[in-house]
Amino acid sequence: MEVPGARALILGSMPGTASLAAGRYYAHPHNRFWPFMGELVGAGPELGFAQRVEALAAAGIALWDVLAQCEREGSLDSAIRDDTAVANDIPGFLARHRQVGTILFNGAKAEQAFRRFVAPTLARPDLSLIRLPSTSPANASQGAAMKLAAWREALGAAGVRLREG
Repeated sequence: MEVPGARALILGSMPGTASLAAGRYYAHPHNRFWPFMGELVGAGPELGFAQRVEALAAAGIALWDVLAQCEREGSLDSAIRDDTAVANDIPGFLARHRQVGTILFNGAKAEQAFRRFVAPTLARPDLSLIRLPSTSPANASQGAAMKLAAWREALGAAGVRLREG
């Protein structure tokens, strides 16, 4: 998602089955991404997808996935076969968007894929890289309130315009 003026880039690993079928990021009904974005920047699930994307952009957030393609059975990140993974052109994106200073990873697999497939070719030592708890319903290791607090702190530190309250 190209966002002029974005300060932060949120990276997932690869869209799940529901997202691929819907042609939208984080389309699984139990994924907490859009409820969190609603709370933090006004891009909640009650809005249409285009309005959510506009709200993210207005807050200074770009959104993409580390992987452009891969093979996996189902939607779980743990099922991604690394030998089939092809990364998106994140270095090119960052070259076009020099003002992005922070990459936020939505979960461990996104960070792992970035470090393996993207970081070796990236010439941006100035970037802040932050792994956040996954918003996926498969990640039940932390409660929603703890995850939301981590997302709030990281987005605020990245210079994203958070909602008042």
